[in-house]
Amino acid sequence: MSRTLIVSNRLPTKVQRTDDGLTFQPSEGGLATGLGSIYRQGDNRWIGWPGLFVESEQEEDHIRTELADDNMTPVFLTEDEIRDFYEGFSNSTLWPTFHYFSELATYEQTHWDAYVAVNEKFCEAVLAQAGPEDTIWVHDYQLLLLPEMLRRARPEASIGFFLHIPFPSQELIRVLPWRTELMRGMLGADLIGFHTFGYMRHFLSAVSHLLGYPAHNGQIETPNRSVRVDAFPMGIDYQRYAEAAASEATAAHITEYREALRDTRVILSIDRLDYTKGIAQRLKAFDLLLQRYPEWRGQVSLLMLVVPSRDQVAQYASLKEEIDNLVGRINAQYRTISWNPILYFYRSLPLEELTALYRLAEVALVTPVRDGMNLVAKEFIASKLDQRGVLILSERAGAARELSDALLINPTDVNQVVEAMHDALVMPEEEQQARLKAMQALVKRYNVFSWTKLFMNQLAYTKIKQHTLEAEQLTPAVTKQLLADFHAAEGERLILLDYDGTLVGFHPNPQRAQPGEELRLLLRALSDLPNTRVVIISGRDRDTLQNWLGDLPLDFIAEHGVWLRSAGEDWHLFQPLRNEWKRELRPVLELYVARTAGSFIEEKDYSLVWHYRRADADLGQERAREMLSHLTFMTANTDLQVLEGNKVIEIKNAGINKGTAAARWLAQYQPGFVLALGDDRTDEDTFRAMPESTYTVRVGTGVRSLARFNLASPTEVRQLLRKLLA
Repeated sequence: MSRTLIVSNRLPTKVQRTDDGLTFQPSEGGLATGLGSIYRQGDNRWIGWPGLFVESEQEEDHIRTELADDNMTPVFLTEDEIRDFYEGFSNSTLWPTFHYFSELATYEQTHWDAYVAVNEKFCEAVLAQAGPEDTIWVHDYQLLLLPEMLRRARPEASIGFFLHIPFPSQELIRVLPWRTELMRGMLGADLIGFHTFGYMRHFLSAVSHLLGYPAHNGQIETPNRSVRVDAFPMGIDYQRYAEAAASEATAAHITEYREALRDTRVILSIDRLDYTKGIAQRLKAFDLLLQRYPEWRGQVSLLMLVVPSRDQVAQYASLKEEIDNLVGRINAQYRTISWNPILYFYRSLPLEELTALYRLAEVALVTPVRDGMNLVAKEFIASKLDQRGVLILSERAGAARELSDALLINPTDVNQVVEAMHDALVMPEEEQQARLKAMQALVKRYNVFSWTKLFMNQLAYTKIKQHTLEAEQLTPAVTKQLLADFHAAEGERLILLDYDGTLVGFHPNPQRAQPGEELRLLLRALSDLPNTRVVIISGRDRDTLQNWLGDLPLDFIAEHGVWLRSAGEDWHLFQPLRNEWKRELRPVLELYVARTAGSFIEEKDYSLVWHYRRADADLGQERAREMLSHLTFMTANTDLQVLEGNKVIEIKNAGINKGTAAARWLAQYQPGFVLALGDDRTDEDTFRAMPESTYTVRVGTGVRSLARFNLASPTEVRQLLRKLLA
C-alpha cells in the first residue's frame, strides 16, 4: 500500500535537552498543523532533524523510539553540519538572497559542501523509508537539492516540493555561484509549489534564463521530464484560532490586559526577530505618527511582541540592539506617568495569550520588507470574532495577494505607513466589519487543510498527466521487437528522420548545427543497407541540406515538404507555389528583429522564419506571442500558414507539410517497414500520415504526441539507429 512521506529540515516535534533528560515538545507551527492530517495516518512518515545535536548512540536510539510512536523519523546532524549547512548556507546564503538582502549573503565553499552533504544524508534517510509507490513531499529552502537526488535514485517516484519563502527575481538568483545546481535540484520534483504567482513567475524566468528550458502555462519541459509549477497560498487552521479566541482562558487574559491598559487603544505588532520583518522601520513609523498626529499621544500604544530567533548571530544581535535602542528612545521621548507609547515583549506566548492580543488590538501592523506568506495576518483575522479591527499589511508579503481588503502599504514608505495607521484608527466600524467579513470568508475557506489537500491532489493529477502526455518509452523489449520487424520486413524499408532536435541538438546559431563525421558515417551506413531508403525530413532550406548531406545517398524533404529530392535526382517542388507574399510580410518580421536583440530572419524559397533562440528568453517569448497574433491576423483568409516551432515562428504556404510530403514516399514505395522520428509540432504531421503499424517516435519528453513511442534525446536516437546496423 502506498504511503506519503513528508520531508522537512525540522520535525514537527522539537527535542530539547534539560537537567531531567530529553524532552519532546510538539510544534504549534502552521506546517505541523496542516500536515498533521497526513503524516499521522496509517504508516505515513515525517522525516527531519529533531532540533539538537545528539551526543551518543544511546540518545539517538531513545529519540528514534520516541519519535517512531508518532510516525516520525529523525535525521541526525553533527555540530559542523548544523553550523555550515543550517547556520551557514541555508541561513547565511539562501535566506538573505531569497529575501532580496543579497548584500548580507555569504558565499563559502565549505558551507556549500555541507549543504550538499546534508541533502545527501536526507536522501539516504528518505530512500530507507520510501517504497516504489510512495509519494514524497519535500519542504523549503534547506532541501533544494533533495528532489533531484531522489529522482536519480527513484526515476518513477511521485515527488512534490514546496518553497515556503519568496523566490526572487532571476537577477538575484544569478548571483549565486551554485545557481544551476539549485535550480536542477528543485526540478527533480514533479510538482513545485510557491505561495504566490509572482514567486512562480520568477522561478519560471530563472529556469528559462539559466537552464534554457521552455515553459508553457506553468509546465516546464526538461530534457527528461515535464515538471508542473503552480501557486498554492498557504492558510492557517482557522477553526483553531477562532475557538481559542472564544475560549474562557482568552477572555480572562483580555480582562487582565484591559485593566492594565485602561482606555488605551492598541496597535499590535508580532514578528520573529529577523531583518526581513521590517521591525525597526515599523518603530520609526510609529514615532513619526506621534510627531505628525500628537492627538494620539496618550491614546494609542504600539504593543510589540518580538519572538527570539538566532540572536547569537551578529546580524540578529545587531538588529536586536537597534530595536531595543529605538524602543528606549521613543518611550523616553513620549512616555507619561500613565501611558507607555510602546509595550515591548521579547518572548513567545502561548496560543490563548496570543489570541487575547489579537482580540484586544484595534489595528494589526504587519509590515515585513519581504515575506513568503505571513500567517500572523491570517491569525489576526481569524481571531476577530466581533469583526472589528483593521489589518495594515505590507504589499511585499505573500498574504497581500489574497487579503486585498487590508490596508496595503509599501513598508519602506514611512509616510504611507503613518497615514495607514491614522486611517485605521479613524476607520468607521461599518467599514471595518465589511473588510474583515470578506477576509474572514477567504481565510476560512482557504485554510491550511485546504492547502494540503489541494497540493496533494495536484501532485497526483500531475503524475497521471505525465503518463498520459508521454508516449510509451522505447523500452528494451520494444526495441527488440522493432529490430526484429526491421530485419524481417519484406520489400522496401523506410526511415524518416527529422534533423534539428532529432539527429542533432539545437544550436543558438542554426547554421552551426552541421552534421559531424560520426553522423554522416551513420547515415551512409543506413542508406547502404539493402532495400532501405533514408529520408531526411526537415524544415531547413534545400541549399543547407544539399551542402551538408547532399553527397550522401539520401532522400530529402526540405522546408516542411515544399522541396523534394530522391537520392541521385534533382530537387523539385511538391506543387507549384507562389512566394510574392514574402515582400509584404518580411517588413513585419524585420520590425520584430529591430525590437528583439538576438533574433534574426531566415528566408527560404517559399517561407520566412523568425528565430529567437539567441534573444533574451523572456523578451523572446513575449515578442513571439505578439508576432503570432499579428501574423495570424494578417494571414487570415489566405493560403498561408503560421507555424510555431522550437524558438522559431515560420510563415509558409498552407496545405503542404511534412506529412503530405511523407505520404508520397509511402505511396511510391509501399514499404514493409516504416520508422519515423521527430521532435516538434511540425513532426506531428508526419506521425499523423503514417500507418498504424509504423514505429513513430517522438524525441523529448512531457509533450502530448501522436507518436507511439518516445526517446529522450538525439543521443538515444543515434543509439537506436546504430542498432539497426547490427
